[in-house]
Amino acid sequence: MSQVKTFVIRRSPVVPMGLLIALTVALLVVCIVQAQPLAKIIILVVLIVLLSAFFAECAFRRIVIGQDEVTAFRPFRQRQMCFADVTSLETVKVRNRVFMTLSAGEDDFLIISNSYGNFPAMLEGLAAVVPEGTVTEETQQLMQQPPRRQADTFTVWFAVLAMVYVLMAQFKG
Repeated sequence: MSQVKTFVIRRSPVVPMGLLIALTVALLVVCIVQAQPLAKIIILVVLIVLLSAFFAECAFRRIVIGQDEVTAFRPFRQRQMCFADVTSLETVKVRNRVFMTLSAGEDDFLIISNSYGNFPAMLEGLAAVVPEGTVTEETQQLMQQPPRRQADTFTVWFAVLAMVYVLMAQFKG
């Protein structure tokens, strides 16, 4: 691989997640203005904090594949693995969810899910640069027909619709 390639989490679930946070903040403001019970306000604040942390984790996570190494960037941390040290490239498929594991010995591993955009290209790129014989047969089969992951997007849009319903009910009540 002659150039650096960067893969980020698919944006299709990240965008509605931002909308969900905005709607939850709007519901919090409405609850404060309507002098709703303190417990309800605290629950919304906790929900906003959790959703914001998850949003930041998804929005800023990326995998960078260089010439000699792969680096996983996450907020406040990063993991790096040299291709020469890789002892196996394995995949596990659970329904339409795929987890790829790069191992370099007993205690050094990197797990990557198919939540990343262009996951098939990432998998092929990694398989091309790791030492020969480290790619498992299951991974080679998976590379032929990688599954598509759309459930995350559906789930977040469903949460957005549910929050719109709750917000509208708040005005009626």
